[in-house]
Amino acid sequence: MTAYEEFESPAQLRAGCEQINSRLAEAARKVTEAPPSIHFDEFPREVPKKDIRISEAAQRLANALHLHLD
Repeated sequence: MTAYEEFESPAQLRAGCEQINSRLAEAARKVTEAPPSIHFDEFPREVPKKDIRISEAAQRLANALHLHLD
């Protein structure tokens, strides 16, 4: 729905208002929640690293571009 589109019924207007209210409530919740900590003690000691896998298709593209991902 565009900003200039006419509503067909009051029920449609109400549904639009409820949708905006739910978005505003979610934004207000996110603004008022505590930020993540930056203290060293509150981070886990060992964080597992993600395993990076290169697919065969990605390797073919890289080789075609002379990037050579081996």
